[in-house]
Formats: sequence, C-alpha cells, structure tokens
Amino acid sequence: MEKSLDRKLAAIHADPSGSKDFILADAKDADMAFGISAPGKSPENHAGQARARTLAEYREQIRQVVQQGLVDIMLMSASTSDQLTIRERIFDGSHVTPAARANDASDIFALRGAGYVTQPAQPFRTATLDHVQCGHLDCAESERGRGANLGLYSVTFNNRLEEDLQTLQAYRDFRVEAERIGFRHFLEVFDPNAPEGLAADDIPRFVNDHIARALAGVATAGRPVFLKIAYHGPQAMEELVTYDPHLVVGILGGSAGTTYDAFKLVSEAQKYGARAALFGRKINHAESQLAFVQFLRLIVDGDISPEEAVRAYHGVLERLSIRPHRSLEEDLTLRTNVMSYGGSSASVPANVPVSTQPGSDAPKSCGCGGKSTPEKKCHCGCGGKADPAGAPDFATLTTGEKLAYQQARRDRTFGRFD
Repeated sequence: MEKSLDRKLAAIHADPSGSKDFILADAKDADMAFGISAPGKSPENHAGQARARTLAEYREQIRQVVQQGLVDIMLMSASTSDQLTIRERIFDGSHVTPAARANDASDIFALRGAGYVTQPAQPFRTATLDHVQCGHLDCAESERGRGANLGLYSVTFNNRLEEDLQTLQAYRDFRVEAERIGFRHFLEVFDPNAPEGLAADDIPRFVNDHIARALAGVATAGRPVFLKIAYHGPQAMEELVTYDPHLVVGILGGSAGTTYDAFKLVSEAQKYGARAALFGRKINHAESQLAFVQFLRLIVDGDISPEEAVRAYHGVLERLSIRPHRSLEEDLTLRTNVMSYGGSSASVPANVPVSTQPGSDAPKSCGCGGKSTPEKKCHCGCGGKADPAGAPDFATLTTGEKLAYQQARRDRTFGRFD
C-alpha cells in the first residue's frame, strides 16, 4: 500500500509554497527516554494510588492509532517496532509509515531521580539499523524491507565545541551507515539542554544556523527527509523555511500541557511554514488519544480552528463519559510549552486565556431543519450544502455548520451516546 508520507513529501517538493499537505506523527518512542513511566498514567486507581500503564497497554494504543489511520507516521522504539512491524505486521495494509528512534543521546535519559538531562548531551545509540530493518544483526538484502525503513536521529548543540563536535561526528557516522543500506531518517534538533554563553533570545538563531551549516555538506542521498524542531515563533520558522523551501520543517510537541497548547501550537506552526508535527506526550496524556488525534487532523486540514477544536473535544469526552483532566475554561488556556525532555526551554507565551462565552461560533445542531429528503438526508450537519457525492463545500459553511458536520463524523467514529 502506498504510504501517505511518501505521497505528501512528493507533493510538498513539487510545490513547496502551494502544497497544503501536512504530515502528522504519533511519537510512541518514550520508553527510550522515561523508562517505566513512559506509557503514562493509567486511568485506573489501585489501592488509592495511580499507576503507570504497562508496556502492553502502550503498544495497544499504538495499534489503535494505526488502525484509525489519521497519522502518517508511527514512531516507536526499536523493540516495539520489532514486535508490531516485524512480528505482527500491523503496517502491511496501512498507509501509516512505521519509524524507529535510531539514537538515544544522553539528554533524553529522563529517568526518575537522575540528572542526566541537565548535563551536556553525549551521543549514544542503543538501536542498530539492522535490528530496525529486519530484527537481527547482519540482515540479508532481501530482509531489509521486513521492518521499519525510517528512523529518527536526534542531536543537541550547546555551544560547547568538544561536545558539539562529538555530536556532529556521531551524526556523520550514522548518515554514512544509513545511506549504505538505504535507510531513511528525519532529524530532530533539540534546543540546547546545557548551553554555554547563549542567551534565550539567541537560541532560535543558533539552532537555525546549526541546521543550515550541518546540512550544507550533505548531498541529497544523505539528507534527512524532514526536520523535527521546537517551534520558536513566526520569525524563526519563516527564516528557516524561506532559506530552503525543500527543507521540510516539522515541529515537536514537548510536554503535555493543555489541549489548547497542542491545538494552537500546530495551527500556528503550520501558518508560518511548518509541514509536519510530531506529538508524543501531548497525544499520550490525552484523555482520549483517538479523539485528540482526530482533532489534530481536522485542524491541519483546515476544517476547524484550535479554539473550536478544544470545545468540540470536550464535547466528545462528555459523550464518551470520560472525565477531562481540566475544566473547559482551564483547557482553553495557553500555558508555557516546554520543548525539551529536560524542561529547559519554552516557545509559547504562558497563561493566555481564550473566551469560552457562547456566541455565534457555538456548535449548532444539524442544519437541515428537519427538511431532509430521501435523496439527500442531512445527517452530516452541512445545512443542505453537500455536493452530489455527499461531501460538504466547506467554503460555504458557517462555523456552526462545520462543527455540526465534524460532530456527525465523530459520531460515526465513536458512536452516539444520547
């Protein structure tokens, strides 16, 4: 089956300024960073104490998101990819591309009680590319397509010459190995986790310059297929996108935060040139991961605004009888978005509330007014503005009609709970 990632990358490169394609990834590789707490808290309580989900529960969430089919990439640890990609073959009939974390430098060692994330990043790789591609060492050429053929490689620069040179050398060695076996990668560039001589205002320019400089010596065959970086605002994003329109820029999600943090972040980054988003903890800590992913897709497809999406998401939680982590008012607050595992940098203003007062943008009921006909039953909320194929013309819909249409889509996905 054709992978949506390949189709979207081709469309973006064919028309960098005009393409509306947007790549979404679920990053379920946190077991290479957090250890036992990586799967997140279980919604259940045991003897009055919350516990972490198990690895089996974590992998079941991956199966569900892949089956849903709204993301383009599922990023996993090499061990999880071995189980789900190679042994279970869950991606064979899916447009979703499996990917594995190809390195785990020391700045993602976010272990309980440890202080590694505050020390200058040191390069390290647990996974081997053979294990990612075929599940064992010394793959035969015919076996390399059994597993994932896309990996995430992450780097962190701290303006410390010795450590940064080690990071660059390790990345060079990885690229050489990857190119020889036809392994693709995308490049994650974290903000400095232990910077030397850098002010906060310097970091966006420092990161952008490092990306451009590091890739200037890399020919097409060895370059990353896209980037994963912190969103530092419109100016930094536009600077990088304008510099090289064929450098596909994606953003990382960072810590969980509010629902509005996630929805506003992806909307703003897309507005200023981002073409991909990779959310890990924001998805994993959501009350309903499938609903959360669905709203991310609706936002980047231009079907709904971030503010509308938060309200509608809470509506879905209510209909599914899922207790939200926060009230709607709290969840419509923009808080600081931390953009590194160690929590040392932020890119979005904090504590910016969004009005939750009802008004003309509030969701409305189905727009057919009870005047449906056998030929065109208006169960979709389009207000009778569907085309002959039954799909609405979004250009003519009011905000309320768009929300009603999306509510009907959610009902078909999750069922009605009237």
